[in-house]
Amino acid sequence: MKDIKQTSPFFRTNPFFRVFFREIDRMTGSTIYLFTTLIGPLISFIILLSVFSDGVPRNLPVGIVDLDNTNLSRKIGMWIGATPEAEVIKHYPNQREAYQEMKEGKLDAVVIIPDGTEKHILKGGNETVQVFVNNSNILKGGFLQKGIYKSLATLSGGIKLQVAMKNGLSENQAMDKIQPVKLQQHVLFNPFGNYSYFLLTALLPLMIVLFTLLASVFAVGIEVKEGTGPEWLEHAGGSLIVALAGKLLPYTILLFINAMVMNVILFVQIGTPLQGSFAFLLISELYLIMTYQMFSVFLVSATANLRLGLSLASAYSMMALTFSGLTFPQFSMPLAASIFSYIFPFTYWIKIFISQAMRGEAIVRALIPLACFLPFILLAVIFLPRLKRLLKEEKYWGKI
Repeated sequence: MKDIKQTSPFFRTNPFFRVFFREIDRMTGSTIYLFTTLIGPLISFIILLSVFSDGVPRNLPVGIVDLDNTNLSRKIGMWIGATPEAEVIKHYPNQREAYQEMKEGKLDAVVIIPDGTEKHILKGGNETVQVFVNNSNILKGGFLQKGIYKSLATLSGGIKLQVAMKNGLSENQAMDKIQPVKLQQHVLFNPFGNYSYFLLTALLPLMIVLFTLLASVFAVGIEVKEGTGPEWLEHAGGSLIVALAGKLLPYTILLFINAMVMNVILFVQIGTPLQGSFAFLLISELYLIMTYQMFSVFLVSATANLRLGLSLASAYSMMALTFSGLTFPQFSMPLAASIFSYIFPFTYWIKIFISQAMRGEAIVRALIPLACFLPFILLAVIFLPRLKRLLKEEKYWGKI
């Protein structure tokens, strides 16, 4: 690139390309730029992919307290252990020992089969099997509770079916008696309850957002800290718009490459559904990167402090997941939290992703969330005069 720049009069005289190649020279001379634009995002992708590689939690530890010690009670333990979610790791002689190990975190659930279970059931009565689930991790506890309940409900239904048939009913009559109201459940999106579909579709883009903010805040803020603002503006012919466009474009390109890698992971490696327009998703990702780059300009301009700007960028990006409405719906949030959720561009992008990837809605449904990125860009534009003053006045140099 240096050879082209040196031999072509156009690249030597065009303000935009002068800034563009100047920034590439700065990037190649520092590992910080390389880490925030390439290495960091890729490492985070690998870590998150390895954490959620199984997709669904399996073989969660369960303890059985069998106070009945009969064929039926042993069958109950076998059925629970056969569910993908649960793994019976130990049988306990009493409840106290099982509770203690559950408190120590060695068990995620304890199943207590009371004495006389088989006898009561064979007489046509009912018996209650107690299940204690550690629900400190709500998602894990919910999966385990669902798996144990399904296994016990299936076993209970089979016993009732056999008893009804022994009383002279046909199999169809017995089934109608056991389940007079049948439920047909159709899960439209993410029917497997896959963690990867649920979390990685938010966490991987969040890494793009995080490194976009960090790289952009550092790239702009370091010009003020090192007092190189006048030189930067001189390369841009005195235009701050040209200066920002030429400086941020290399980062936009590299971060968009990371976004493409993210798409390969989501839609090829993991198999996340893609029901809508992939082209529109690419446009939204590019727009998301550019929006957060401009928000970085706002952070530097507003704080006039590189360290504070980087700290706010980290906090702002991490809070975006909490208030995006993905893990907890916006309509259920307190009013203040619901309003607060709209100050993050990530909130709107999640709506676009779900609309196009999961639901396959018409593109027009995603245009409003896409348009909501514009106020964040305008906020940065309002602060451009202040940024130009920071770059030109010596009193701000070396202070951030």
